[in-house]
Amino acid sequence: MNNNKIRRSGLVIAMAAAMGASAAANAAVELYNEDGTSFSVDGYFNAFYVNRDDNVNNTRDSRVKMGFLPNTIGFNFGKKMGDLTLGGRSSFWTSINDSLDSGIDTAIDVRQFYATVDGDFGQVLMGKDFGLYARSNIFLDEILMGFGSPGTAGGVSFGNIRAGYPYPTPSAQITYRAPEMSGFNIAVGVLDPADTVTGTAADENAAPRFESEVTYATTLSNVALTGWVNGRYQSAENGSSTVDSTGVGYGLKAALAGLTLGASGFTSKGDDPVLIGNTAVTEDDADGFLVQGAYAFGANRLVLSYGETDSEIRSFETESTTFGFFHDVNSNFKLVAEYNMFEERNRTTGATTTDADTIALGAVVTF
Repeated sequence: MNNNKIRRSGLVIAMAAAMGASAAANAAVELYNEDGTSFSVDGYFNAFYVNRDDNVNNTRDSRVKMGFLPNTIGFNFGKKMGDLTLGGRSSFWTSINDSLDSGIDTAIDVRQFYATVDGDFGQVLMGKDFGLYARSNIFLDEILMGFGSPGTAGGVSFGNIRAGYPYPTPSAQITYRAPEMSGFNIAVGVLDPADTVTGTAADENAAPRFESEVTYATTLSNVALTGWVNGRYQSAENGSSTVDSTGVGYGLKAALAGLTLGASGFTSKGDDPVLIGNTAVTEDDADGFLVQGAYAFGANRLVLSYGETDSEIRSFETESTTFGFFHDVNSNFKLVAEYNMFEERNRTTGATTTDADTIALGAVVTF
């Protein structure tokens, strides 16, 4: 009754992309299902030993950190009401790396808190969820459940954010998803706009932010194909200054037996290539791409990933190479080993600002 709602949640899509078909069965524990009303819980827990060689500062650092996906617990609700199914999801994402900075405090953020209405017409989502622009770029990343490139000192790693795709920042939105049509899935949404002229509430946003995504899945001669195109548009003003922000993301994945090959990319103007927010930007360009190959054999999966981003707006050029090994101990327990090489250069001066080699050894538990 509420499978459609749960299937579209960000965490479950992420797990399904990284774990394969078995993820859907293990993505939630049903606690109640009576008289057309259901309630379930899903969780994601991980930790990595991380050893990083900083070649710019000639230092080596050892940490115990969480991976690209933070530790998460989510609650799913559903109720059948005549021809409609009402649903909802709230998920809480937490850092495990903030205690040394703030004692026993733990940073918890809410990336999903929304209601859904499903019917023959499709689905309407109302609340806070991941954006549509760059959504499949990140959720179909082969190292989503790994570590990837360096991130913030007290938070998650960045995976391939800023080295292949931007982050689909969770935002307040009203999004419509049409029923599946011969393999096509279409979503369009109005989202809370960002203040991109001065980065303050003084900016004027006469219209919301618009985002959309079209995905297509089919099988040709035993090759499973998945393709997608997504985009974003908004305009902000302040006096005589205007910033028009546009972005287009795209990608294609092909899988045959245990081999998966994928490529994705994006191009944007006046749009932050890391994550959108209430920050003043210019109408400069940014673009990036990500190419990946993965091979699964038995309970194991090998991944090779390479991504780049070239950003005029932030004046950087990055490249990130990741070798990953994933081993399923069982359907709910995964071991991960990664080696990442990440480099960032100042686009104006050509100076190398980051040159880091990272070894990450971790474990992931899901329910």
